[in-house]
Order: sequence, then C-alpha cells, then structure tokens
Amino acid sequence: MKKYVLIVAGGRGLRMGGDLPKQFIPMEGKPVLMHTLEAFHRWDASAGLILVLPEDHQPYWKMLCREIGCKVPHRIANGGETRFHSVRNGLNFLSDEIGNAAGRDEKILVAVHDGVRPFVAPEVVEQCFAEAEASGAAIPVVPVVDSLREFSGESSHPVDRSRYQAVQTPQVFDYDLLLKAYEQPYSEFFTDDASVVEAFGHTVRTVPGNRENIKITTPFDLLVAKALLVK
Repeated sequence: MKKYVLIVAGGRGLRMGGDLPKQFIPMEGKPVLMHTLEAFHRWDASAGLILVLPEDHQPYWKMLCREIGCKVPHRIANGGETRFHSVRNGLNFLSDEIGNAAGRDEKILVAVHDGVRPFVAPEVVEQCFAEAEASGAAIPVVPVVDSLREFSGESSHPVDRSRYQAVQTPQVFDYDLLLKAYEQPYSEFFTDDASVVEAFGHTVRTVPGNRENIKITTPFDLLVAKALLVK
C-alpha cells in the first residue's frame, strides 16, 4: 500500500493580522508549516508528502527551507482559488505520477491535512489510514465541550451537544474515490474533503482525534501552539 499526504497551506493570514501568512509564522525557530511536515515525517518517513502552496508563496517557502534547513523530503503543487481547488490541484499533481486504477495491483491512500495543524498525534494519523484502508474514507473528530445554541433570526435555543463533534484533519481516503469525488463542480457547501466525498455518495467513517490538533488561525491559537511546543 502506498500512502500520500496533501498538506494544504493556502491561507493569507487575515484572521491572524499582519502581512505574513499564518503558515509561515515562526514557532521555536521554524515556521508552522515546517512543524506540520515534520509531524508526518515522524509518523512515516516513507509517506509521500505534497505541499500545496499558492504560487506566489513558493519562493518564500523555498527561501525558508534553504535558510532554516528543512530536512523533510516533499514536493510542491500549486494552490487554487479555494481550498477545494487547492486539493483538486494536489490530486491532479499526484495523478500525473500515479495515473488511474487500470492495471494497478496496490492500494493507494491519500490524506488531506491543514498546513496549520502541526500537533496531530501519530496514533490519530495511523487510525485514520487504517480506517480508510478498510472503508475508503475516515476523518478524526473530537467531542464538543462548549454548550451550543442554534440561532434563527434574533431568537436562539440550546441544542444537545452530545449529538455533535468537531472535525479535524487529516482526512484520509482511497485515492481513486477522492479523485472521482473531486471531479464534481465546486459547491460552497464543500467545507472539507469529507463533505465532497459524501456528496459523491460515499459514507465517511470517524475515528477519535486529539484535542491538541488545533488549527492555528488566530493570535490566541498561536499562543496555545507555542505553549504546546514547550510541553
């Protein structure tokens, strides 16, 4: 079985403030994105890592890799207008190498991961790949701990939080399934890869995520991330 990971890093950093995209913000001497690459390399050094970056970010990333010394082998695909289009570009990049299912005798799994989630636990990655090998599609989830309210106009009412779970990445899929799912036209309801695959008609299974696997999008998230690094 072959394993690939598409690490999508197309954020412009608007919620973080400043001009530096959030995936390039330094933590302990390395950009967030480099920590994410290293997390997957530690999990399985044989997995193929593809970084999906906007073209105008790529020279800066290559400069960071030269100056800091990125030791994780990876390739770069061009990002797109939205996350959906970035993942599609990454899959097309992979398809040039892998091709279609005709004549293939080995299973291929592809994970899609947010570039600003550097704290995913290796056991979560492993469980996602194991479930995807069995069922074709797996995502990590964690329980919602805050109380929830549903709003309608100016009124609201509480909802049962036990019925809800927060979704993380990596989201792992059979390669051929994901490739076909991303042939669908873009929809604003495609909030992640699982929603794309479910719209294609395939059931998505869940595995327990790890709460430290935060998505760094705000200055507060960055403070939490720096605290996690020094644990």
